[in-house]
Amino acid sequence: MSRRSVQVVDAGVLRGRLERARKAAGGTGLVIAPGSDLRYLLGQAGGSFERLTTLVIPADGAPALVVPKIEAPGFAGVPLAELGVEVLTWVDGENPYAAVAARLGKPDRVAVSDFTPALHVLALRDALPSAEQVLAGPIVRELRMRKDAAEIAELRAAGAAIDRVHARVGEFLRAGRTEAEVGADIAAAIVEEGHEVADFVIVGSGPNGASPHHAVSVRVIEEGDVVVVDIGGPLPSGYNSDSTRTYSVGTPRDADVAATYAVLQEAQQAAVDAVRPGVTAESIDAAARSVITAAGFGELFIHRTGHGIGLDVHEDPYIVSGNELILEPGMAFSVEPGLYQPGRWGARIEDIVIVTETGVEPLNRRPHDLVPLV
Repeated sequence: MSRRSVQVVDAGVLRGRLERARKAAGGTGLVIAPGSDLRYLLGQAGGSFERLTTLVIPADGAPALVVPKIEAPGFAGVPLAELGVEVLTWVDGENPYAAVAARLGKPDRVAVSDFTPALHVLALRDALPSAEQVLAGPIVRELRMRKDAAEIAELRAAGAAIDRVHARVGEFLRAGRTEAEVGADIAAAIVEEGHEVADFVIVGSGPNGASPHHAVSVRVIEEGDVVVVDIGGPLPSGYNSDSTRTYSVGTPRDADVAATYAVLQEAQQAAVDAVRPGVTAESIDAAARSVITAAGFGELFIHRTGHGIGLDVHEDPYIVSGNELILEPGMAFSVEPGLYQPGRWGARIEDIVIVTETGVEPLNRRPHDLVPLV
């Protein structure tokens, strides 16, 4: 089972989610593997192993949790009976895929969780040879993109918790220490400030800051370095934080840092200001990108402007060119333009925002200025 602690959502909320998932499937049977989709629907993520665990939601009839008998105790805290979910346990030597097929009936189409291991996907295909297999992601993401009040409250708490960590970065980040040493201290602070674990810690100093997904290394941080610190993790509820701030160790050694960083600040603020219901996801990307391009730095902005966040750090909606999705209240995502000077330095500013009825609510409150540390 998942090593993360279990905080089961109110049964009424879960019943509503299960019913909306069935309706959204439009007659397609759903097979939901362990992971964030399962946690959204049952309040428990489970664990994916060689033995099949899956939630089966047929077009008609009661849903069922097909679970190995040895893993069933991990779902003891989930009010399955109250949710109307039948538990179908199995033991080694039995065929769980036949149990899934029997619960689904003879569907024309089955939607399978996006990250179901091929081991199980192919076995389900054998058990349901006449059914077309499609991805469940497009169905479930329509539910998960629009956060309810309780989810928004958890995201607010996650934003405040990671802000407290950024407020402490000056305790750890200084010349003479390695990125790995600084990263270890930040990871400990992430847990101390209320997260269950530190899911990721990026400490990109000097030239390493020009690699957006750099983690940490044995590079010794030097006076004059610009340092990108991108950090986050889940609260016990499973809802995630993700925030980036850029620091300088003393005065930046490169003369172009101040002017370039000012452009980044303007771009990030322009994108946040553009968030409101009724606009497209791609328009937020364009708001940031147009500022950067007009300043002559377009080739230095090498990734999308943002990603959705919730039970996963990266989920829909994605704030990227070509995404014509209309933003609605309750959608949560990052706004994180970055500029990367290969071999020299990089910078990124990232806030999580919520689309409100009238505009936008940023969940991260730390200053956006380049933070000088002495």
